[in-house]
Amino acid sequence: MQSDEPINGPIAINGAARPGWDEYFMEIARTVATRATCPRASVGAVLTRERRILTTGYNGAPRGVAHCTDAGCIIVDGHCLRATHAEANAIVQGALHGVSLEGATAYCTHQPCSGCSKLLISAGVVRIVYRDAYPDPVASMLLREANVAVEQFVPDPLRTLT
Repeated sequence: MQSDEPINGPIAINGAARPGWDEYFMEIARTVATRATCPRASVGAVLTRERRILTTGYNGAPRGVAHCTDAGCIIVDGHCLRATHAEANAIVQGALHGVSLEGATAYCTHQPCSGCSKLLISAGVVRIVYRDAYPDPVASMLLREANVAVEQFVPDPLRTLT
């Protein structure tokens, strides 16, 4: 990446504004979330490195297990235990297909929970960009301790991607 190229803001090409990289990958994460199979939340994650998509994941049941949309959620202490979180599924995709996530950036529609934060740290993710807050003080503490950069993405209200 060239150091003088902005990563967050729109870039003007031929008079038209293109989304910055963060906006681009966040929009892809939002699209990935449309595949979610737990009705409690549609969450998507995109793991990238050097502006290339490595893996994606959405919240849903593990392989071979009925989806929440088909069999219902298994709720314990306010959380669905049938569904695997989007970030965990993105990490699993890397493991299944031999894709290293070392040095990656995670674009998540929701702020990762403590469990997913631990997985992202262990997978070597160095930056997390999320859109919707899901405050978890333990996750914040662990990510800070592991020196993982965490940023909330705030979309430009004048730009709406369809």
